[in-house]
Amino acid sequence: MELNDLIEKKFRLNPLQKAALEKLKLMTLRDLLLYLPSRYGDAAEVKHIAELKPGELAVISGRIVKNEIRKGFHTKIPIAEVTVEDDTGRIKAVWFHQAYMAKKIPEGSLAKITGMVTERKGTRYIANGELEEVDEIELAHKNSLFNKNEVTRTPVYPESRGITSNWFHHAIKKLITAGMHESIVDPIGDEILKKYHLPGLKTAIVWIHFPKSDSDALSARKRFSFEEIFFIQLTRQIERQAYRSNPNFKLAPDPLAVDNFLGKFNFKPTAAQTRSINQILKDMSSNQPMTRLLEGDVGSGKTAVAATVSYSTIVTRPVDANGKKQDFGALQVAYMAPTEILAKQHFESFIKYFKHLGINIGLLTGSGCFKFPSKINPAGFTPISRAQLLKWCANGEIPILIGTHALIQKSIKFKHLALVIIDEQHRFGVEQRFKIARKSTGTVPHLLSMTATPIPRTLALTIYGDLDLSLLDEMPEGRKQVITEVVLKADRQRVYESIRKELKNGRQAYIICPRIDEPDLKKEMAINAKSVKEEAKRLQKDIFPEFEINVIHGKLNPKNKDAVMKDFTEGKIDILVATSVIEVGVNVTNATIIIIEGAERFGLAQLHQLRGRVIRSNHQAYCYVFSDSQSEKTIDRLKALKTAKNGFELAELDLQLRGIGELSGGKQWGISDIGMEAIKNLKMVEAARNEVGEILKTDPQLQNHPTILEKINSRPKPTHFE
Repeated sequence: MELNDLIEKKFRLNPLQKAALEKLKLMTLRDLLLYLPSRYGDAAEVKHIAELKPGELAVISGRIVKNEIRKGFHTKIPIAEVTVEDDTGRIKAVWFHQAYMAKKIPEGSLAKITGMVTERKGTRYIANGELEEVDEIELAHKNSLFNKNEVTRTPVYPESRGITSNWFHHAIKKLITAGMHESIVDPIGDEILKKYHLPGLKTAIVWIHFPKSDSDALSARKRFSFEEIFFIQLTRQIERQAYRSNPNFKLAPDPLAVDNFLGKFNFKPTAAQTRSINQILKDMSSNQPMTRLLEGDVGSGKTAVAATVSYSTIVTRPVDANGKKQDFGALQVAYMAPTEILAKQHFESFIKYFKHLGINIGLLTGSGCFKFPSKINPAGFTPISRAQLLKWCANGEIPILIGTHALIQKSIKFKHLALVIIDEQHRFGVEQRFKIARKSTGTVPHLLSMTATPIPRTLALTIYGDLDLSLLDEMPEGRKQVITEVVLKADRQRVYESIRKELKNGRQAYIICPRIDEPDLKKEMAINAKSVKEEAKRLQKDIFPEFEINVIHGKLNPKNKDAVMKDFTEGKIDILVATSVIEVGVNVTNATIIIIEGAERFGLAQLHQLRGRVIRSNHQAYCYVFSDSQSEKTIDRLKALKTAKNGFELAELDLQLRGIGELSGGKQWGISDIGMEAIKNLKMVEAARNEVGEILKTDPQLQNHPTILEKINSRPKPTHFE
């Protein structure tokens, strides 16, 4: 039997089990051995029968000498009794209401029983334990998992409909008992394993499935965590090497021109903005294409940085390897955003930054094309045909093109694409990123990714391992701290009155709800979470009848979304009731109030981003975090919004309190549960990153690391940003 043989060759599977394994992407025996438990049951000590004491969880193994079914003396309930014997004595195991347990393993067979030792009238027995059959080879195996005086825990595996954790436990035990794990080649070298005190792969497989102690289980999990982060880092660094090996447009920015451009802003750039601009321009003047991530809180000024480096790109002629300026200009910038709302917002922001220069800026989305400046109105923009926009982009007349996913379509051509900016880049797939990067003929553009999603440093070092990092860790001068209040049910009316005063002063408000519609009670259980549509009706009827209220959510078509946002921006709507669709891409300076309903359903980092919608001006802003939770722990978590200094601090706290899945909205990063454990350990992430760097420095093609190369080649290619 080979490790790459299909599971169904080794085990008899019913159709449900086969479907479940396919769903879990477990096809081969190797896959099964590397399917790791998510947790363990209570610790049980392996003991001789004579050593058993009442009240302890224990594991015994021996021969079944008697099976019987009897009725309870008073209750008449069926009771299964199995008598087990080892070299030191006998004990009964009993199961109430489970008569079939007496027939599970025949008399004379070897068995292992895990359960609680109980005593009644001076007689010990094991009540409702786990019973499984073993064989002579397994019991006598020199590396037996059931040696006396050891502690064992029952592994608990993620299940799927049709297949149980118990099935995985027994199936994996058969493979390990047969020694199949011995033939798996360890992709991590002995030198690295010894350096970080990690067990080898064969040992780690045994320890993680059948730990003899808590420390064994922890060591094994640490090893698999390191391995996963190591290979994510390695994949990212190889991608980076491949990208940076391409020719690019080397720029020689004019510092005076950059200063003049910045001088036109109606605000003074922060030190963090200036630092980030310098880092980016330095990268773009090197002989390798830039790959950099600009990370900053909502309102920290990422768009201003993007505008400045875009300006420097389109007005600077490239230089060759000898530093000589080329005889062509009109380098181009492509700026890709995840939503039409955000793309249009960036288009309007760029018009403000570039209007004094009269530079052509295009907007391309699924619902239309626009160009600035308009011939009729040089201060405004005008709709144009898609064909005309594509023509001007292809011949270089449009130096800056802003758009959505539409930018990656085959019909979009650039003459000299030198810089690609990707906003909220975790929302785009790897293929989407590289598709737009391939738009430049003969060269690759510099790549600037941006995100307002606050993520922990360990996660950034892992998932963005192919990018250098610039941080905008300060807010523009004059911005006031948002007054944040966690509001319980009894205080709602008071808060509504405070909001009413602000609305009467001409301000506007967002109200965020977790759902769009009320749940269909025929199809699902009622979920105690407010919906956008019903909350808007309630507010209009009972709370704020004198104000104009409207809704926006992900199910609205782009045309309707734009119409609602236009009305809200122009002040025709006082209160906008929305889902978290407004988390990204909504910038209304007059909106200074946000209520977040069902706040306990959101992570702290997401709540912080939602709050960021109301720090777009120097007006005092308010965030009211509504929660009906009675949990003191939940309320304390929400109160961290008032004490944390910034989004990065909240992201770190979210990671410790709720885990990375909650932080990021499920598995969008493509890291397994066990890999996520490493994300909480900065030293481990940095160790993996350093080891990858050392390997690629001396062996970039991995010719001297065949096991690593084989593992890299066997990994599935990601279809989204991990």
